[in-house]
Amino acid sequence: MSASPAAGGQVPPTTGPPYLPQTAQLGGQPAPLPDVAVSAVLLALFVGSAALHMTVFQVNLHRGHKFIFSVLLFGFSMARITALAMRIAWAYHLSNASVAIAANVFTAAGVMLLFLVNLMFAQRVLRAYLPGVGWEMGWRWVFRGLYFSVVGVLVMVVTSSVHTMFTVDLEARARERDVLLFAGVYLAVLAFLPIVVVVVVRAVVFFLGRRAVVTNEEGEKGEQGRKRVVTDKFGSGRFRTKLVLLLSTSALLTLGAGFRAATNFLPRPITDPAWYHSKPAYYCFNFVIELIVVYAYGLARFDRRFHVPNGSSRPGDYAKGGLKINEEDEVFGPSAADDGASKTAADDDAAGGADWEERYAYSRRMSETLEPVKKNAGGEV
Repeated sequence: MSASPAAGGQVPPTTGPPYLPQTAQLGGQPAPLPDVAVSAVLLALFVGSAALHMTVFQVNLHRGHKFIFSVLLFGFSMARITALAMRIAWAYHLSNASVAIAANVFTAAGVMLLFLVNLMFAQRVLRAYLPGVGWEMGWRWVFRGLYFSVVGVLVMVVTSSVHTMFTVDLEARARERDVLLFAGVYLAVLAFLPIVVVVVVRAVVFFLGRRAVVTNEEGEKGEQGRKRVVTDKFGSGRFRTKLVLLLSTSALLTLGAGFRAATNFLPRPITDPAWYHSKPAYYCFNFVIELIVVYAYGLARFDRRFHVPNGSSRPGDYAKGGLKINEEDEVFGPSAADDGASKTAADDDAAGGADWEERYAYSRRMSETLEPVKKNAGGEV
C-alpha cells in the first residue's frame, strides 16, 4: 500500500471508518462533469437492455418457451443500472465512502453473470459436438464446480473489498489484496475458458473425428467407432453463427477481465494515476464492452439460437426434443400391458356372448310367431 505504516503495523487513521483507498482506482473519483453525463447515458442504455431481455423472456414464457438466460441478462442489466446510479450519487458526495463502496462492489460483481452465461453455452457446444464426452458425469461435475466457484469468488471479492475499507491493519489489507489479485486472475481465466472449450472441441472433431456412441432403445451403449455423425444441434439458425457469437462475446469479456486483472498488479498512488486509471479506460473496458455483449445476445436472438429442449439428459436429446415418452410397460410394469391385453380379450368375449344371447332370443321369438302358420299348413295338407 502507498500509505506508510504506523506503530503496530497500521495505517495512520484518516476520516472514517470506512476509509477511502490510498491507491488510484479505475476511473478515479467521479465528478459531475463528465461522469454524471456519461453514466446517465450508459444507465439509459442498460435500462433498454433490461427491458429488451425481460420482454423477450415474457413473450417466450407465454408461448411455452422458457429461456432462463434472458432473466440472467436482465439481472445483470439491473446490477449495472444500480452501479451507475451509485456512481452518479458518488459524484455529488465525494466524501461518502459508503456510496463509493456500493458503486465499486456492484461494478465488480455484476459481470460474473455474463461469465456464467458463456460457460453454460460452452457446455452446450461440448455436448453438441462430443455428446459421449459432454454428457459424462465427470464433465458435469467439472462445469458445476466452475459455476459454484463463481459464487465463491463473488463472496471473496465483496468481503475483501468491503473489509479493506473498514480496517487500518496493514497485514489484513495485504491478505485482502492477495485475495483480490487471485480473484481478478481467476475471473480472467474463467472469461477465456469458453474460447478454450470451443477451440479444443473443434480441433478434436476436425483432426480425430467424432466418436459416435450408439445407444439402443434400452439405453445400452453399443459399439463406438471413429466416424462422422450429425452434430446434436440445438436451437435455431446456423451452428457456425452460434460459435461466432460465443467466441466474440467471450473475447470481449476476456479483454475487460484481463484489463482489470492487470491493473490490480500495477497500483499507483492516488496522487499519480496511470493512463489505465483514466475515465475513458474505465468506461470502455467495463460498461461499453458489457453493453456490446448484452445487446449482441439480445439482437441476435440468443433465446432461439441457444435454446435446448427441457428434460435433455443424455446424448441425442438436443436433436430429439429432450422429453422421452415412455411405453405403457415402462410406466406400469411389463405385466400391465399383458393384463390390458387379457382384459381386452375378455371384454371382446363378453361382448360376443351378449351378442349370441340376443340372436338366440330373436330366433325363439320368430319361431313362436311362425308356429301357428306351420300347424294350419299341416291341416290343409
